[in-house]
Amino acid sequence: MRLLYLMAIKIYHRLVYLVAPFHRKARLFSSGRKGTFRYLEEKVPGWKRVIWFHCASLGEFEQGRPLIELIRQNDPEAKILLTFFSPSGYVVRKDYSKADCVAYLPADTPRNARRFISLADPEKVFFIKYEYWYFFLKELHRRGIPTYLVSAIFREEQVFFRWYGRWFRRLLDFYSHIFVQDDGSKKLLHDYSIDHVSVSGDTRFDRVKQVSRSAPALPLVEKFAGGSLLLVAGSTWPADEKLLIRYFRESGFSFKMILAPHEVHPSNIQRMVSSFYPHESVTWSEASEERLEKARILIIDSIGMLSSLYGYGRLAYVGGGFGKGIHNILEAAAYGIPVVFGPNHEKFKEAVDLKEKEGAFAIREYEDLSILLDDLMGHSEKINDAGKIAGSYVDERSGSVQHIWSEIFR
Repeated sequence: MRLLYLMAIKIYHRLVYLVAPFHRKARLFSSGRKGTFRYLEEKVPGWKRVIWFHCASLGEFEQGRPLIELIRQNDPEAKILLTFFSPSGYVVRKDYSKADCVAYLPADTPRNARRFISLADPEKVFFIKYEYWYFFLKELHRRGIPTYLVSAIFREEQVFFRWYGRWFRRLLDFYSHIFVQDDGSKKLLHDYSIDHVSVSGDTRFDRVKQVSRSAPALPLVEKFAGGSLLLVAGSTWPADEKLLIRYFRESGFSFKMILAPHEVHPSNIQRMVSSFYPHESVTWSEASEERLEKARILIIDSIGMLSSLYGYGRLAYVGGGFGKGIHNILEAAAYGIPVVFGPNHEKFKEAVDLKEKEGAFAIREYEDLSILLDDLMGHSEKINDAGKIAGSYVDERSGSVQHIWSEIFR
């Protein structure tokens, strides 16, 4: 199995290299790794204490971020090394100010693992949620470097628990400790004699709560919202936007809407603008007080604003539920507003929980959306009640980062 795994890693990276000239993300993935070791050789020598965080992508970074910042606050002499697997994380956070060095993780081969860990010489290592790289984990374990998996969640259908999963479960033994999100994950691991586990919750709750309390004010958005009922739709895809635009057209309620699509490239923004009548919508890049007074739709054509935008809404719609899965609903819930999303949400514990508590609502088709929004917009007390449930859900589950800190650094 070890040989098959190594072959798969090499084939994957080779295919990415071959596709790179024709695919932007593959090009970033391949070219970004070429200079990793040279960058580390220039940056790291002389560092006495290194704490290494590895995240697959941007979402996992947001889960690890509260712990990074707590360590930075309490141990300013430690150096933070941050690595990413995906370009979507690296490109956005390569200049993250709380890290002393940000780089791509090299391909998971024995040689790369030995060379990388020798260069970094980390005192402690944190992998966030999903990351299971065999040769890196094995080398860290061999050297006795404390290595932690943070905010992990496990399900029976994962490869570790299949009939052929024994080799993959070995990866979990390489961790010094595994901090899981829920009791179900702990029990599942315990059933397979993996006991170096504790329930700490999900660090995302700490992050979204922190963001909601420190989000910068957006005066133009406040001007746009005015006294209207505002629906903020974040991380949307065309399937989501089709339903929302239709509801905007057919609804008997007077409301305003912010559309913050997942893809902000010009052609997608132009497609959205053309869905509305002239002067009915305005893009953020062209917004002015005068134009916002006339518009009922604000289209966000830049990134990095969404967590602040939810603070101006009475309702939130989070996209992705008609594709691979919903995006982060906790960003909206942290503001104490109800959240609506599409059908592909069952793998997201917070979505299932909030749906059961009636702090969030799932739809499968336009009729579901129409009935739901008509009911909520027609009864402000229902919006208030659902929003209180959503906000309390986030508040009650905050504190994961402090728990992890006290377990490791006490």
